[in-house]
Amino acid sequence: MLSALMALSYAAFAIFVIVVASKWIKWSSMPMHLRWELYPVPHEAGRHHYGGSYIEEVDYWKKPRETTLAGELKDMFSEMLFIKRVYQYKRPLWWLTYPFHAGIYLILAWFFLLFVHGILSVYISIPALATIVYYLIQICGTIGIIAATLGCIGLIIRRFSDRDMGNYTVGVEIFNLFFILVVLLTGIATWITYDPHFQHAMEFMKALVAFNAAYLPKLTTIAKVHVVLLCLLWIYIPFTKMSHFIGKYFTFHKVLWDDELNVPGSKVEAKVRELTKLPMPWSAPHVDTGKSWDENALESPKDEWGRWRY
Repeated sequence: MLSALMALSYAAFAIFVIVVASKWIKWSSMPMHLRWELYPVPHEAGRHHYGGSYIEEVDYWKKPRETTLAGELKDMFSEMLFIKRVYQYKRPLWWLTYPFHAGIYLILAWFFLLFVHGILSVYISIPALATIVYYLIQICGTIGIIAATLGCIGLIIRRFSDRDMGNYTVGVEIFNLFFILVVLLTGIATWITYDPHFQHAMEFMKALVAFNAAYLPKLTTIAKVHVVLLCLLWIYIPFTKMSHFIGKYFTFHKVLWDDELNVPGSKVEAKVRELTKLPMPWSAPHVDTGKSWDENALESPKDEWGRWRY
């Protein structure tokens, strides 16, 4: 029989996965974006280091392109794991946001290690691996919760003390940081007063993996509060801008670095032709709202007296 906390944990994880997957599907099926073509593009083999492009070649549209997926992945992961651009362009903020994000990454790794430990405890017995996982749980959990908490506090202080950041800080961003901070602080309280070696956390995950409440430890009040708040945070994140991690692939690979040529017979041309048949959703003196982009492009715009300009 499942306990209420176990049921809430399953529900939180399911909602998180479903909403994240639905956002991914929605964004991946959206029409072609407005192309930026910002250089350097990391997939430009042999040219990325100086910001070059295949367009430098004579008759470049007739020649095969040399691209490197490894270059894109290197640039994406350096941004996602180390927040490279903040380090380059806003170094004082990086010293706060990096511990916060790195701490969250370690906490996510901690969750995964708890899951692996649960699998090893219930379904597969590999003592040597279980021992390694146990010590990794101690390292990731300890460093992760401390780094994330200090970074979160620092970001809150920065939001209130930095006038430039305050100009574009909205209330929901402050709420998000305080929500995360409360979850982290209840986690620290649980860790210090109840579970210094994460033994009970491992038992809780074991119960979840086994679908058996008999493995559940006896939780203190602060531990129960922490579990409930943590589940609510898992549910809340994918509905907010904190789910920006989903868009990293689209922002980088599909927008910033999409420099595929639009030549006759190409997939890009087919997409453009499909989109130009859609009705224009906005109005202006030179636009007939409701007509397609193609129709507006073929018609000469009129002046303010309704006369054809050309």
